[in-house]
Amino acid sequence: MNNLREEFIELLEKDKEFRYAVAGYLGLSEILKRLDRLEEGQKGLWESQNRLWENQNRLWEEVKALREGQEKLWESQNKLWEEVKALRDGQNKLWEEVKSLREGQNKLWEEVKSLREGQNKLWENQNRLWEEVKALRINYRRLDRTVESLRDSMVHGFGELSRFAGLTFEEFARRFLSQYLRSMNVIPKDAELKKAVIDGEEINMFFENPLIVGEVTSHAESLEEVDKLMRKAEAARSKYKREPLKYLVVLTAGREIAKEIRKKAEESMIELIIGKEIED
Repeated sequence: MNNLREEFIELLEKDKEFRYAVAGYLGLSEILKRLDRLEEGQKGLWESQNRLWENQNRLWEEVKALREGQEKLWESQNKLWEEVKALRDGQNKLWEEVKSLREGQNKLWEEVKSLREGQNKLWENQNRLWEEVKALRINYRRLDRTVESLRDSMVHGFGELSRFAGLTFEEFARRFLSQYLRSMNVIPKDAELKKAVIDGEEINMFFENPLIVGEVTSHAESLEEVDKLMRKAEAARSKYKREPLKYLVVLTAGREIAKEIRKKAEESMIELIIGKEIED
């Protein structure tokens, strides 16, 4: 009996058609079929639910990745804001510097303007000074020519008078030039020019310190007197190793030769005194 029941139960569990036959006999076949369909449906639901969970897990992974990306974006955005802030601060500093430079430039322009005005005034003053200097030079030249003319006339006059005093023109010229150089503080107050012979060259007027070499002639007809003086000056220069002051005193000379003597004397840095120019 027990064996029969166990076999019957085993058939119900394992044999689907037997189970339906018994259920049909018992009026339960339709219910069992529905339960079987429900079981299959539930199995499908479980499978769908498992797929949903898988999809949901993937979604969570994507959400997690998106959050991580979002956090990186926020970090990048924060860095960008910091950089923007730094750039704005730098820009503000640059504007301050530009403002400062503009103010400095304005001050410089004011100073340049002031300097230009001052420079214009200086140019005006300088022009006035040049005009005054020009006038002074003209007056000086006139005065120099007047003094030279008076000196030459005096040499000529005293040269003529020297004959009555028993002096040669050379002696008179030596005394006259000594007095002139003392008055100009060229030689000491008690000094006197003298005659000298250097390397065979006879020098009419000589002083050692300062070194002075002078030539005297009563009449000049050519440039020979200038050449003689230059030769004697070279002898003194070779002996004393110094450049001498050179003086040429001429009592009379023709007008044309006097012009040539003056030109060469100026070129050779010779102090020239001509007492009187006469017609050729």
